[in-house]
Amino acid sequence: MMPPAGPRRLSTRIALILIALAAAGLFALHALTFPPPLPGYAAVRAGWHPSEAWLYDRDGRLLDSIRVDYRARRLAWTPLAAVAPVVRETIVAAEDRRFARHGGVDWLAALSAVRARLDGRRSRGASTLSMQVAGYLAPALAAPGARGWLDKLRQMRAAWALESAWSKDQILEAYLNLAGFRGESQGIAAAALALFGKAPDALGRADALVLAALLPDPRGSAGVVAQRACALAPDVDCATLHVAAVDALGPARALALDPGLAPHLAVRLLTSAGMKVTTTLDSHAQRIAIAALRRQLQGLGPTRVRDGAVIVVDNATGDVLAYVGGVGGASTAAQVDGAAAYRQAGSTLKPFLYAQVFEKGYLTPASILDDSPVQLDTASGLYVPQNYDRAFKGPVSARTALAGSLNVPAVRTLLLAGVEDFRDRLWDSGYRGLTEDGAYYGYSLALGSAEVTLLEQAAAFRALARGGQWAPLRLRDGDPRGTPRAVYSPAAAWMVGDILADSDARAQSFGLDSALRLPFWAAAKTGTSKGMRDNWCIGYSDRFTVAVWVGNLEGDSMRAVSGTSGAAPVWRQVMMALHADRPGRAPPMPPGVEARRITFAANLEPARTDYFLKGTGQAALAAAPAAARRPRIVSPVGGSVYALDPDIPPDRQRLAVAVAGEVAGHRLLLDRRDLGPADSGIQLLPAPGAHRLRLVDPGGRAVDTILFTVR
Repeated sequence: MMPPAGPRRLSTRIALILIALAAAGLFALHALTFPPPLPGYAAVRAGWHPSEAWLYDRDGRLLDSIRVDYRARRLAWTPLAAVAPVVRETIVAAEDRRFARHGGVDWLAALSAVRARLDGRRSRGASTLSMQVAGYLAPALAAPGARGWLDKLRQMRAAWALESAWSKDQILEAYLNLAGFRGESQGIAAAALALFGKAPDALGRADALVLAALLPDPRGSAGVVAQRACALAPDVDCATLHVAAVDALGPARALALDPGLAPHLAVRLLTSAGMKVTTTLDSHAQRIAIAALRRQLQGLGPTRVRDGAVIVVDNATGDVLAYVGGVGGASTAAQVDGAAAYRQAGSTLKPFLYAQVFEKGYLTPASILDDSPVQLDTASGLYVPQNYDRAFKGPVSARTALAGSLNVPAVRTLLLAGVEDFRDRLWDSGYRGLTEDGAYYGYSLALGSAEVTLLEQAAAFRALARGGQWAPLRLRDGDPRGTPRAVYSPAAAWMVGDILADSDARAQSFGLDSALRLPFWAAAKTGTSKGMRDNWCIGYSDRFTVAVWVGNLEGDSMRAVSGTSGAAPVWRQVMMALHADRPGRAPPMPPGVEARRITFAANLEPARTDYFLKGTGQAALAAAPAAARRPRIVSPVGGSVYALDPDIPPDRQRLAVAVAGEVAGHRLLLDRRDLGPADSGIQLLPAPGAHRLRLVDPGGRAVDTILFTVR
């Protein structure tokens, strides 16, 4: 018997409503658990950005690396084949042992987790590697609070989508690169280096167990991690795993595969994460320079000097073979790059001054210069240069003056060259810190009052080694080779090099057996800046230019450190090591230079062979006699201001008048008063006020006049 038509229609309606509700519920469930779109494997790899950048030497050997991105420590993406098999197997066994057999969701693990929760037991968890990778790729899936069943369903669906587009190897590889293991270390490469000091392919069983034990809680203590590792591998001695965990989770270690050979250059050249820069450096030369500088600074001790820098250049190519901006140690400014810092040049600029006057024919290496006290009236006041030892040698040759680094002859030479012209020539030689005009530096420029960098010094001295041809140095493999330009004539550059290599010529200042004397040809120049703040030694052979600076980067003075005891020993060690296979050879004499056997009158210097521009050679040299010099007043210096001390008797405050040249028959007049013969050793006792002192010849004509003031 059929039910009545009314109840039948009601049942149909209810069924349709239930079906509609079920469909709506399924649609809502589908919408609520729809996973976010996931990138493909190729896109993930292409978008991977390491936190580090790497610096390599000319042969592809790693020199240094720096961290550029501080959000997490990530190294280069590690292919699955570059991870030790025991690591892959251990992590899969610990995190997802049915990884190879499921399609993204491990239903057996999920049911086990549900049963454990219903029984009130702690669950091992049911998130598969695929689900975890999906969470890494779409962080919203694993955001804090995303632990409800709807969230789990979203993650499951994302895992299914991932499994349909990626291979198992790709998923495992991504997991090993994206997982956080400890602290800020993301990925197997960063974890292996930070925790064990190894590459991922060098990890062993104990390492793998510690890594697997870290994954559930990367912040766990060493004891907790060791316990987990023991539970994962009952066959391994727990004491061994405890030691491994304690060692791995102890103080953060440096990346063991990073030699740390060029930290300052790395900071200079590595500007974005993932960069790999191949430099012109040679790791062997770099190690030589580091060792020599470190040994010298340790020997001198931090109470005398704390910092230093070394540059080594290949003369033929301009490639920088070593760049040491500092070696740390006792430095109080270890992050400052000593090779690029502007420091006062000291006497290292003198070779370029003499090259300029040799080139113009103003002087020759044999010319006689007067190393005696001199006072120069300048816009900023009286300038009285002193030699390093505060002694004066009298008449000396230009060779002796340059080799011995005498200051007064250098200032007299600058009077010939002109301050402005010398400043311009230094600019042409690559010293780009000289941004002011010549008047700003004044006569002190001859003594290196300008600030320069060690890299500029190396490039300028390399120009002398290359016959006066300057070209920029190269730090990166891809840097262009600049077109050389002549800044000094080959003849002038060669003569300066011959002087700087002359151990006999510098013996009076440095001795016969200084650190500058090598068993082969090499030219070198030292320098010390005002207040003993900087010490330099720059020199070259036929093959290499080596520039060394030592000092204190914070600017305080060194103690008991000179040119031959500070930078020169480093220069010597580096040069000796670089030439171990072949000693340096003297460059051939260029056209335009002639050799002459010369003698000096009054035995000023021993007879020798010296060199001249062709057509300017002389066989005998002598200091100019007084009769050949212009009569003039040497002291007081025009423009001087003298202050009388009221506590000293006036007759003890006389001013001695000094004159130069042939002054027989000449007289001195102060204001309008005749003081007597100019060569009679007159001493003045002038009253306060402005005064005019005149030197007059026998005919009454004034040949020199100076003004000075007494207060």
